[in-house]
Amino acid sequence: MPKRKLLVVEDDAGLQKQLRWSLDAYDVLVAGDRETALALLRRHQPPLVTMDLGLPPDAEGASEGLALLQQILAIAPDTKVVILSGNKDRGNVLRAIAMGAYDFHQKPLDADLLRLVMERACFLRQVQQENGRMLQTQADSPLAGIISRDPGMLKVCRSVEKVAASSATVLLLGASGSGKELLARGLHRLSGRHDKRFVAINCAAIPENLLESELFGYEKGAFTGAARQTPGKIELAHGGTFFLDEIGDMAMALQAKLLRFLQERVIERVGGRSEIAVDVRIVCATHRNLKALVDGGGFREDLYYRLSEIVLLIPPLRDRIGDSVLLAQHFRHRFCASEGRSGLHFSQEALAAIEAYGWPGNVREMENCIKRAVIMCNGSQIMVADLGLPLEPEEGGRVEERIDLREAREAAEYRVMVKALARSGGNIARAAEMLGISRPTLYDLMNHHGIK
Repeated sequence: MPKRKLLVVEDDAGLQKQLRWSLDAYDVLVAGDRETALALLRRHQPPLVTMDLGLPPDAEGASEGLALLQQILAIAPDTKVVILSGNKDRGNVLRAIAMGAYDFHQKPLDADLLRLVMERACFLRQVQQENGRMLQTQADSPLAGIISRDPGMLKVCRSVEKVAASSATVLLLGASGSGKELLARGLHRLSGRHDKRFVAINCAAIPENLLESELFGYEKGAFTGAARQTPGKIELAHGGTFFLDEIGDMAMALQAKLLRFLQERVIERVGGRSEIAVDVRIVCATHRNLKALVDGGGFREDLYYRLSEIVLLIPPLRDRIGDSVLLAQHFRHRFCASEGRSGLHFSQEALAAIEAYGWPGNVREMENCIKRAVIMCNGSQIMVADLGLPLEPEEGGRVEERIDLREAREAAEYRVMVKALARSGGNIARAAEMLGISRPTLYDLMNHHGIK
């Protein structure tokens, strides 16, 4: 196996030699100043770094070292940095740990202890990378693709898990791009029909005169061009799950035929005379207000009540606390891997812009935005300009909060903690620094609010 690379940032020639000798199990790269260290970091991408905070031109202070640490963690957030410090550097070492350094080792060096620290750092990085790969490839998970820390969205996911085993018809209500089809597929995978077909059709994407034959199939000669008998999508889903997306756009004539199927569980192909029994679980979705359509005469009331045995309301992304940054980081990881752009990260200004934007197109808009930013970004940071978002945050019709001081305080505390954890990528030390509290205090607050 090739040696793992280790970047040593130290301006003292004697210590450079000592570190080379002590850490000979690694492929050691040496830099004596910030500029050289950054060049080696970009070229070799070492997983481990040891560094002295006192670097030229501020060898007696820590400004250069802290600036370098900030740049290293910005360019390569997964890099484990171990600070080498003297007795007088305690305050600066604590600042470095709060910024995201992995650990520190006090001078004079203890070679055995330093090797142990480096091995532990390397092992932790391998575990984190493996965990990241598992998260990225969890396609077999029933609710794969649903990424959220928001209590409202997590409640929807728990509801999906509860109703999946039943045969009840489920109606998913939510804005376009909010994840309705992902939840429908999750319902199918968690149900007893998971080994059968999941068939989806978008009622708004197919012309009205073709939708009936798509749904119910047709017999040979039923109309011009019907050269052979063709089963419909409902029949193809026999034994499995049939997903009707944008059900609110279905024509009234077809609504009557769908209602008959839901009542009798039999279909007739277009041009056919025989009834065909079909065993299928129906899941529907729409971004429209079906109750308002019923009241306005645009949707059958009897069909509405047939479809709404179980109704799940999916919150829009703008109302999901902390999820915008969480999803942005997820899409950044995914598209950096697919586009071969490892090392890209968001600037703090870009994260703030992502958090402030209303995301009217929800998760679908977010996915397209981050993919474009990863492709078009020139440097190692995704800047606000790369996102192409409007300068002003969108309001998005938020509901007025209850006037209860304790509830307001709890809600505000939860929101800022989730935002800090999302911005820091789950790094407790960095999140605590953002919030201006200690790590034990943050752990206590996380336990209090049920944040894992």
